[in-house]
Amino acid sequence: MDNVDTVSTDVLIIGGGPSGLATAIYLADRLKQKGLNNRILLIDKGNSIGSHILSGAVIKPDVFQELLPDVEFSEIPFNARVTKDRMVLLGEHSHIKLPFHAPYMSNKGYYTASLGQLCKYLAVKAQQKGVEIYTGFAVDEILYKDGKVIGAKTKDTGLDHHGNQLENFQQGTRIEAKITVFAEGPRGPLTKMLINKFNLTEGRNEQVYSLGCKELWSVPQGNIEPGEIYHTLGYPLQNDEFGGGFIYGLNDNKVAVGIVVGLDYKDPTFDVHDAMQVWKTSSFVSKILKGGKLVEYGAKTLPEGGYYAIPKLYVDNALIVGDGAGLVAMPTLKGIHLSVKSGILAAQTITEALSKNDTSENTLKHYETSIKSGTIHKEMFKVRNFRQGFEKGLFAGGFHFGTQLITGGAGFFGRLRSIPDYKTTKKLKDFKKKPFKERFKGKLEFDKVLTFDKVTDVYYSGVYHDEQQVVHVRINDPEKYKKVNIDQYGAPEQFYCSSEVYELHTNKSGEKEIRIHAENCMHCRTCDIKSPGLGITWAVPNGGNGPDFQNM
Repeated sequence: MDNVDTVSTDVLIIGGGPSGLATAIYLADRLKQKGLNNRILLIDKGNSIGSHILSGAVIKPDVFQELLPDVEFSEIPFNARVTKDRMVLLGEHSHIKLPFHAPYMSNKGYYTASLGQLCKYLAVKAQQKGVEIYTGFAVDEILYKDGKVIGAKTKDTGLDHHGNQLENFQQGTRIEAKITVFAEGPRGPLTKMLINKFNLTEGRNEQVYSLGCKELWSVPQGNIEPGEIYHTLGYPLQNDEFGGGFIYGLNDNKVAVGIVVGLDYKDPTFDVHDAMQVWKTSSFVSKILKGGKLVEYGAKTLPEGGYYAIPKLYVDNALIVGDGAGLVAMPTLKGIHLSVKSGILAAQTITEALSKNDTSENTLKHYETSIKSGTIHKEMFKVRNFRQGFEKGLFAGGFHFGTQLITGGAGFFGRLRSIPDYKTTKKLKDFKKKPFKERFKGKLEFDKVLTFDKVTDVYYSGVYHDEQQVVHVRINDPEKYKKVNIDQYGAPEQFYCSSEVYELHTNKSGEKEIRIHAENCMHCRTCDIKSPGLGITWAVPNGGNGPDFQNM
């Protein structure tokens, strides 16, 4: 303990996404207004701000004017203003542009954007206001004293695969803080630890997730206009698979395309990445991409559980913001503006706590109170049962949604509960429908022009991991994993992983085993969410490791 470096700060923010940066910016402004000179320290595991940030993204922009009141709106690096916004019912060889929007799905007045570029911009603003930002530092431990959070510790580095110290071993740094803000994004490992330790989901719904796979393309002029956006329903998804596609026209002849699929699907062989490749072969999508070139690839999970799945957001000395708090509104699939708003509200509460020198639960609970009395509550409560209504398929979900529209979100059945995603996968013997590869036989040989295998796509993510380190995805009980995940489910990890981290291998004696290629990992954390029996735990690798997104 005596040899461990210790840094002290007033506020530690873990994560440099929109919620963490908004917390930092608004807090710096509020403290200055009050004449307070508190230290704000933000750390991010990516090698730079934005390198681990991915979203569609179409953004509701108003909250950025609240966050940056002294900045000209035109200075904020949004991409194209939405000019054309249609929903498309997609078939393999046909499509119907719907003459209406599903409720809450209109994007009029919104902007397309690279969320990574937007975060880079916000980081500069934060630093100008005195916030200290350190990238390339992974945090893997919460610090406690007398059962209360007192900060966090960065990951030890210079270890081999077995955890043995190498010549370049360096112990992590303890960062002690009066208040720690968890802004890790969906299924953040420290947030998960905090929630479990303090039972912050008691009385709440289970959080459920979707996985989004996205490609950024450069296409010939005229294929799509800036601000021209489409959301697709139907092909290649079936009635019991929740999700759809997106096509966002950007400036400079770029287009963002991808699909988002709920992780409550039942087929143990379903593959979201490969489903996106099939989706691109539809006549509607392929026409937009014709003559174009792939620029970048990435994947990310999104929390979809809605209002009833929001955990308790505060404990003594700590708050949870953004996607880690589950602040995504369905059915719009929009959470960026809610993440920023949660950072603003967190900053207001932190300012009050620091000015009173009281960082106890009793003061920090004001953060959750302000969420429940403001726009986040208003936006999420009216669709509080949306996602749960689709657990029995699209037709049942449409019926539920109709009743919710009539009743202000309540529906005819009251609060609907969630089934965690890892419990929805069926065993191979119990899944009676056509498995994924049979459904799309002949469509899964990728031409590397329009469609790509995972290894090729991963190359376009810029992913990198140090060779010498403890593997950051862990099979919790190898014997149980073999008997359950491999023998009964056929190792669904090999399919749901967006970057081919998991390979099912048959050894010389005929035994099947999983091989882990952690160097491919996109940090989407799907394995931590979807693995049957929660057989896998995702932890942070060395700082600076992972994808290196440029414009995602």
